[in-house]
Amino acid sequence: MKIKFTKMEGCGNDYIYINCFEENIKSPRALAVRLSDRRFGVGGDGIILILPSKKADAKMRIFNIDGSEGRMCGNGIRCVAKYLYDNNIVRKENIAVETLSGVKGLKLAIKKGLTETVKVDMGRPELRPAKIPVNLAGKTIIAKPIAIDGKKYNITCVSMGNPHAVVFCKNVDGLDLAKIGPLFENNSLFPDRINTEFVQILSKTRLKMRVWERGSGETLACGTGACASVVAAVLNNLVPKGKDIKVELAGGNLLINYNGDKVFMTGPCKKVFEGVVEM
Repeated sequence: MKIKFTKMEGCGNDYIYINCFEENIKSPRALAVRLSDRRFGVGGDGIILILPSKKADAKMRIFNIDGSEGRMCGNGIRCVAKYLYDNNIVRKENIAVETLSGVKGLKLAIKKGLTETVKVDMGRPELRPAKIPVNLAGKTIIAKPIAIDGKKYNITCVSMGNPHAVVFCKNVDGLDLAKIGPLFENNSLFPDRINTEFVQILSKTRLKMRVWERGSGETLACGTGACASVVAAVLNNLVPKGKDIKVELAGGNLLINYNGDKVFMTGPCKKVFEGVVEM
């Protein structure tokens, strides 16, 4: 069979998007593993299916490189909005997209008839340990000291639809994420595995972040991770509440605003190319 796809990226977080208004994908987990391979497939951080929804304008499903299904993808949902608008599926500047972590509202910025940037209402962060989930006691996990492979880290745990552990450090560039990341991801403290953000405070309105994503490894960007990092920075009194915070990622920058209730994320979304793959 032949499957049409569109390669898109937001801050270098690249996925393979499939229009399931037209295509019927029966084995998305296996397809994600095959297509995501950067040498023998199309190459990407996973695949995203764009489907009809009874609750919103469309529904998205995310499958990581290893075939596991994600609940939410901040960079991916912006590209879904762009796909819907630019391909005349949903021709309006305020779009609702259903995800496994709920329906998200998106506001599109249009230039010359095409979507350039998208602002996403990411909703309220989840701070209760059992709901993140993380196997630690307390009402919240803020700057909690733990040991990973014999080394001490202070973690702040947040769920933005996906579970995140945020670690603040002085120099993110010097970290061996290929070694440290899997130790966090597969630690027994995190029953559903964990996305881990290592964050350097550059100023009161700028953060620098590297991320190890569960199921994908180190990626150039993570939208939910950037949101979790700003929430964690506010909770640790490192940045002000209610201000736009620039999060600098390897693949680009995101603007995150946490007002103490909801988190809003603004960032770019780009089409790389379209293609057809034979299976």
